[in-house]
Amino acid sequence: MNGRTDTPAARTTHSALDELPASRRALLVALRKQGESGADALATTLGVTPSAIRQQLRGLVAAGLVAHRDERPGPGRPRRLYRLGPAADGLFPKTYGELTVELLDYVRDEDPELVGRLFERRRRARVVRAGARLAGRPFDERVAELARILDEDGYLADFERTDDGGYRVTEHNCAILAVASDHGHACSSEISFLREAMPDADIRRVSHIISGSHACVYELRERPAGEPDHPERDVGPSALPPRG
Repeated sequence: MNGRTDTPAARTTHSALDELPASRRALLVALRKQGESGADALATTLGVTPSAIRQQLRGLVAAGLVAHRDERPGPGRPRRLYRLGPAADGLFPKTYGELTVELLDYVRDEDPELVGRLFERRRRARVVRAGARLAGRPFDERVAELARILDEDGYLADFERTDDGGYRVTEHNCAILAVASDHGHACSSEISFLREAMPDADIRRVSHIISGSHACVYELRERPAGEPDHPERDVGPSALPPRG
């Protein structure tokens, strides 16, 4: 077993919802629990006046967090019903990272080698997708496109030219931090992906979030045709040992 003592249920869950004013947060939670609802019913639930609720709802509709429709069950004025908009779903807590780690822990307990094979499969799929965008481009354009791919994958990536004529690609965010913290295969898979996506480049990781740095930084240098690959030791272990 891996000796983990924490569970997803025991961890503190923080979400973007917590950053909203209390009145908006309470209204969105009420809509989440009740589903489609009218202003009067929401006012009763929250113990405030219907006019106050309608004012809050107007702001949430304008922000794209709440949608509405008019229902006419009979004669008279239509009844306006409110519901959460698609953008509101992202405000509520998600535990995808914790769930992924938990499942990988179970896999590792059953077959430690299988975790590595899963990351290898992910790496191959990423190489294929990236290859379609990098093929046929000169080196500098491929570096720029590679940084763009990483940014699209959630790594908040950018690149710059260095004084020695090489490039520096920086991942300011680890999109898979929850997984990488427990499974070193994630980090070794990442740098293997970069090296296979740019086979004519010498690539070295010089900064590593998991090792305590504020970003993962990779130095890239174009390798002259015919020159063998001379990989240097990367900062941070290539495959962190399992915890416990």
